[in-house]
Amino acid sequence: MADDLARAILGAEPIFTSEEIAAAAGLSYDEIRRLWRALGFPDSAGSKAFVPADLDALQTVRAVIGTGVVDADTVVRLTRALGSTMARLADWQVSTIAEVLERRIEASENDGPDAWATSGRAVAEALGPVFERLLVYAWRRHLAASASRAEALAADEEDLLRMVVTVGFADLVAFTKLSNGLDDDGLADLVEEFETRCIDVITEGGGRPIKTLGDAVLFVAETPELATDIAFAVVAEIGGDRDLPDVRVGLGTGQVISRLGDVYGPPVNLASRLTAVARRNRVIIDRATADGLSDRFETRAMAQRHLRGFGTVEPLTVRHRWSYNG
Repeated sequence: MADDLARAILGAEPIFTSEEIAAAAGLSYDEIRRLWRALGFPDSAGSKAFVPADLDALQTVRAVIGTGVVDADTVVRLTRALGSTMARLADWQVSTIAEVLERRIEASENDGPDAWATSGRAVAEALGPVFERLLVYAWRRHLAASASRAEALAADEEDLLRMVVTVGFADLVAFTKLSNGLDDDGLADLVEEFETRCIDVITEGGGRPIKTLGDAVLFVAETPELATDIAFAVVAEIGGDRDLPDVRVGLGTGQVISRLGDVYGPPVNLASRLTAVARRNRVIIDRATADGLSDRFETRAMAQRHLRGFGTVEPLTVRHRWSYNG
């Protein structure tokens, strides 16, 4: 039944082995294997695992490489980014739709062994074409936004992969202990609610969500002031809801490297470390972030402490000046 559902989604029966599709695409077996692994799949071990759409994709890749616009290594890197993103998106989509299917099956009182596959095929056939169009639309919107950011950096003669930003790390308090007391559905609902509301607040505040880690959300903002406003908004949204755990936010400012949709660098690690010293529903920042704040904010140095990877650090608490009470 699972194979039937997969075939319905792929729209065809697998008819090629790795060797056969490599020959048909005009690529070597090693090239096929490298691309397939980058996309996120294991070797097919000689079985017929590929459909005509796979051949079309490989021929497209070969044509792009043949133009000389990008080389094979760049194509593999792009494929790896695409595979990682699509894998997470697919898992997210299936888990969301699974809830819909469970309700449909319960309502129909059809709990036979083929009920899930039958309902799954119906949903896939109904939503598949729609989701494909929306997927391309969303990709174009995000590509346009990313290209605009890169263009702005280029205009300022900045390195397109390196930028100075403020990194924020919002972390749920006592998540491990809380999760041990929840059933699977309750834990999933909690994580989804936290991630969804955090991302909404970050986006509305002018920041950019980078990734979610279940009990934490990583984001960046162009300035310390913007990031601090977002941090307070996250605390108000999450910490102010009695149905959600408390939250704490760490902020670090400095240069990061942007690669494969993620950001790397000392500010990322420092923001994460600062959450460990923050009290619940508080925002903790580093000195570089404090130096970039206007007089709308007031900061206060905390006791020095050792942070793994950074040595002795003096974190700072921050509040809006009008709410600061010493």
